[in-house]
Amino acid sequence: MIMLEIKGLNVAYDKVQVLWDVSFNINEGEIVTLLGSNGAGKSTTVKTIQGLLKSRSGSIRFMDKSIGGLPAYKVVAAGISLVPEGREIFPKMSVLENLILGAYVPRARAKDLRDESLDWVFKLFPKLEERKKQLAGTMSGGEQQMLAIARALMSKPKLLMLDEPSLGLAPVLVLQVFDIIKKLNEEGVTILLVEQNVHHALGLSDRAYVLEKGRTILEGKGFELLSDKYVKEAYLGM
Repeated sequence: MIMLEIKGLNVAYDKVQVLWDVSFNINEGEIVTLLGSNGAGKSTTVKTIQGLLKSRSGSIRFMDKSIGGLPAYKVVAAGISLVPEGREIFPKMSVLENLILGAYVPRARAKDLRDESLDWVFKLFPKLEERKKQLAGTMSGGEQQMLAIARALMSKPKLLMLDEPSLGLAPVLVLQVFDIIKKLNEEGVTILLVEQNVHHALGLSDRAYVLEKGRTILEGKGFELLSDKYVKEAYLGM
């Protein structure tokens, strides 16, 4: 079943067009990666899906309903959560307060549902439970990334979008992040991953799309793109 379907998406910042007729889809239960160099339009794509940016034209359908043009809070309520590039946690609030803010949507807000979600994310990220009273801004970059992912999970998303989750992390933490993504997918969360760590991302993904200058230029299964000549030359330095 197709969970998310993007057709002919055109997006501009003022008069500068960034996305040109971008089209792709994600099936329920998949991990799909968007690849591309800096400025290719990857972050613009996920921000538009999330309702943080408005498209000039094109359609966005989620669970067979149009969500194009909806404000971000309604997109979250529909079942899509974004872990933004740079984490965007609330540094002067505690870990627990950050997590509770993630559960504000109606289907996750009730205390019993919120407690259930907290139990889930604390099992995924035991260190967050240990530090639940700590100010989020005093944690390491890797811990803050875990918090950003956990906060997004508090809304009980059907589709989780992650924008450069490994950016700026030490190699050992990068592996931890990808392990968490794999585990979330095994637990039933569909994943849209924006990532420049091409080898890890494609090794994990069911399928991937390559964006170049705001256009979709290539698509295929993750393992197939790992051996694609263009991907090897452009992204793997081979």
